[in-house]
Amino acid sequence: MSDAQENSAQDAPRTVVVIGGGQAAGWIVKTLRKEGYAGRLVMIADEVHLPYERPPLSKAVLAGEADIETVRIAKPDEFAALNVEAWQPDCATAIDRAARVVTTRSGREVKYDRLVIATGGAARKLPASVAKSAHVTYLRTLDEAMALGERLRRSQRVLVVGGGWIGLEVAATARKLGVEATVVEGAPRLCARSLPQDVSDFLLDLHRANGVDVRLNASLVSLEDSAQGGVRATFADGSTLDADFAVAGIGLAPHTALAEAAGLAVEDGIVVDEFGETSDPCIFACGDVANHPNAWLKRRVRLESWANAQNQAIASAKAVLGVKAPYAEIPWFWSDQYDVNLQILGDIPAGVAPALRGSLGEKRATLFFVVDGHLRGVIAINSARDLKLARKWMSQGRAVDIAALTDTSKALA
Repeated sequence: MSDAQENSAQDAPRTVVVIGGGQAAGWIVKTLRKEGYAGRLVMIADEVHLPYERPPLSKAVLAGEADIETVRIAKPDEFAALNVEAWQPDCATAIDRAARVVTTRSGREVKYDRLVIATGGAARKLPASVAKSAHVTYLRTLDEAMALGERLRRSQRVLVVGGGWIGLEVAATARKLGVEATVVEGAPRLCARSLPQDVSDFLLDLHRANGVDVRLNASLVSLEDSAQGGVRATFADGSTLDADFAVAGIGLAPHTALAEAAGLAVEDGIVVDEFGETSDPCIFACGDVANHPNAWLKRRVRLESWANAQNQAIASAKAVLGVKAPYAEIPWFWSDQYDVNLQILGDIPAGVAPALRGSLGEKRATLFFVVDGHLRGVIAINSARDLKLARKWMSQGRAVDIAALTDTSKALA
């Protein structure tokens, strides 16, 4: 690094540019102003909406119970008070690190002292060899959720490709709207990457009990227009299935191309340290696009969760201003499906049998994953209070007694 770059890394920034307009970007601009930053603040975002939260998209927004007014991170007047130059809709197309200039699709340029990349990701697309119908949709943005909700309400049957969190939430919302739903998953169980077998089985039973046709080990060969005007799915075993349309929820592809082209370190996301700093001391990254060293997991990870988008952004914004407080939170995720609230905290270590409190059959249970007498992870099903206590113990590094955890005759506290 040159002397000029080294000096610039110490001075208070005059111009901070934020690329992205989602939840992480919203928390960056809010935090910068809250921490007293009074310089120029530019936010470049490809959506027309002010920053909003994504978790309601597959639930309340899809069901028609919420809209932009209820999911915003800041109300329009609050956002206006932040004095942000919002370049929307526009898109950053190049970062010149030597000149510290960002260029956009519309041809605008802005010089930065600090740059924050909060570009999130896009819904992964099915290969073109499989998706040959126009009746295949994805869910990532507010506009997509609104359009998908309208389409669901005028449909009789939806095909959901993917038995992960988004797919299951879409199926649950479809059933709430009285729409028939089929979920097809290539793996032998639901949410296989993040859940142990017994919780996958619990979700399978939950969806089937609510009338969802769930097909596991389903090898999808093609989605083509059907003669009836909808979509026809064909599987490897030769079977077919017709629906009005299909929604694919098969994961997120992080938007890293801009960072890669600029020569930043990228490996399953933009590589950052515990302060959100990239391999360039003038550039930070946070949210779904950032790969950070997680103190709790003791490994690098790219997290796609509401809590991470908010809290990593807060830590990164402070670091932009030279206030270095490491982001070291215990990963936390939740999902709402039917009458079930499921929360996951910490790590779910492979091969560790959980200590079970309560009953999965009664839809109220907490699974504690204990390693060497200490809690490593928790899955809470309609037991948010248990999870709150567990978070406290995990933060304190407190030893736990498995017999006490599973004894429902005594209060957990």
